[in-house]
Amino acid sequence: MQTVVIVLHLMIVSALTVVVLLQKSEGGGLGMGGGAGFMSSRGTANLLTRTTAFLAAGFFVTSLFLSWLAGYEHKPGSILDTAPVSQSQPAPVAPPASGGLLDSLKQSEQPAAPAPAGPQAPRSQ
Repeated sequence: MQTVVIVLHLMIVSALTVVVLLQKSEGGGLGMGGGAGFMSSRGTANLLTRTTAFLAAGFFVTSLFLSWLAGYEHKPGSILDTAPVSQSQPAPVAPPASGGLLDSLKQSEQPAAPAPAGPQAPRSQ
């Protein structure tokens, strides 16, 4: 049932897109309106307007029906009704035997030679 309504909905969407694109632009907002074109007579414009309204109503009805169908098949539940899943406790992490990362960084930052007590003049080689 839902597949049939989805297919009908997609056919209405396709037809609505084509009908809207066939209509003549009367505002001329993009400068494309006017001129003698394929749809220039007033009777054809009325037909396209009525067809657009009919297809828009069909789109609205099928959209509402699809949303109702999705809500009808969904059975809401509560998270309080379900049994909790047993979770195992993670094992405690033991510190490394040789020292942590900070200890190794402190050892690498120690200078190899003592720093001079004051400013030094450059030495020529």
